Amino acid sequence: QVQLVESGGGLVQAGASLRLSCAASGRSFSTYYMGWFRQAPGKEREFVAAITWNTVNTFYSTSVEGRFSISRDNAKNTVYLQMNSLKPEDTAVYYCVADRSWPSTAVTGWTYWGQGTQVTVSS
Repeated sequence: QVQLVESGGGLVQAGASLRLSCAASGRSFSTYYMGWFRQAPGKEREFVAAITWNTVNTFYSTSVEGRFSISRDNAKNTVYLQMNSLKPEDTAVYYCVADRSWPSTAVTGWTYWGQGTQVTVSS
């Protein structure tokens, strides 16, 4: 079992940066693949980024690649999402996810979910 708690969301202007954090509790954090999804009002939940357990590989959606960066600190049981050059279309609730399987872009590919943190980008 893994419990995930996100933090770092907020209201920013377009072009600003935010860093989201996700603190994980439970055993064997370093063996889990970690990721981020987001859900905007009236839209389906979508994949944002993922990172393998050993940090060797990262994956991004095309909408955020080059602007967002995912990282993790296994010693701190924490995964991060650095978001730069934010746009109004990045406004969404951001969810941290974890699973022992290979990272997936599908919602159904992830077993553990946090409660989410709101990110609002004003124009």
